[in-house]
Amino acid sequence: MSDNRSLWPPGHFDISYEFFPPKTPEMEAQLWDSIARLAPLKPKFVSVTYGAGGSTRERTHNIVARLAAETDILPAAHLTCVSAAREEIDEIVRDYRNAGVRHIVALRGDPPTGVGTKFEPHPRGYRSSTELVRGIRAIGDFEISVSTYPEGHPESRTIDDDLDALEAKIDAGATRAITQFFFENDVYFRFLDKARARGIKIPIVPGIMPVQNFKQTANFARKAGASVPDWLAHRFEGLDDDPVTRRLIAAAVAAEQVLGLAENGVREFHFYTNNRADLVFAICHLLGVRPVTEKAAA
Repeated sequence: MSDNRSLWPPGHFDISYEFFPPKTPEMEAQLWDSIARLAPLKPKFVSVTYGAGGSTRERTHNIVARLAAETDILPAAHLTCVSAAREEIDEIVRDYRNAGVRHIVALRGDPPTGVGTKFEPHPRGYRSSTELVRGIRAIGDFEISVSTYPEGHPESRTIDDDLDALEAKIDAGATRAITQFFFENDVYFRFLDKARARGIKIPIVPGIMPVQNFKQTANFARKAGASVPDWLAHRFEGLDDDPVTRRLIAAAVAAEQVLGLAENGVREFHFYTNNRADLVFAICHLLGVRPVTEKAAA
C-alpha cells in the first residue's frame, strides 16, 4: 500500500458525526461540549439518534431543532418505523421540515424488546425503511440517508439480500448510505465493489466506531452483525482496569483504520462519537481536517 498522505489537500474530506440524546443533565452538558468541540471542523452534517419505540423522540427533536436554530451545523434527524402509525411519523417529518431540518436518517429501527427479536410493524405504520423513505420523499425535498451493512444485516441471508434492500431504498428516494461500523477495511471495499458492480452510485459512507469500551462495543457488534477480529480483541486484552491505556489503544486503532481508508481513496467518513469528541477530533486532525479558525490564522 502506497503512502499518499502527502498528496491530500488540507481538509479534503467530508466528515459527519452521530450523537445520541442524553439521559441526565451531566450527559447533556457533555453532549453540547462535544458538539462545540467538533463544530469548528465544519462537518457536512451531524445526526441525532432515535430510541427504540420512539423512547427518545422528544429529546431527539429538541436537540435537532436547537442545532438548526442556534448553530450553523446542518442537523440530520434519525427516524424509525417502530411503534408508530404512518400519520404520526408523517407529522414528525412535517415538524422537522417546519424547524428547518432538511436531512433525515431513515431506518426501520430495532424492536423495543431489543436487537435480535422479531420486528413487528405497527398495524397502521410503515413496514420497512423503504416504505419510510418513500413516505418522507412524498412530504418534502429532504436529503435522506439510510443504513447499509457490509457484513450483512442480522436478518439477511446473504450480502445480496442487503444490496437488494439498499437498491429498494434508493429507488424510493434515498440519497446516501451510511454503513454499520466495521473493523477491517477489506470488508468495506468488498461491499463497495459489489454495490458499484450493481450500478449503485450514491455515496456509501463508512461508519467508523472509535472503541471507547471494548467489551461494550464487542457485545453490540455481535448483535448488529459486525465481526470483531481476533487481532482487535488481542489489542485490548488485559486493559479492563486501565482506562488510560485503553484510550490510547482506541485512538491508535481508529487512526490506523481511517488513514488506511483514506490512502485507498475514501474521502467521506461518518463517526459514531458516543457523545465524546476527543478521539474523533484527533483522527480528523490526522486527516488534515482542522478548525476553520486555525486555518484562517495560519
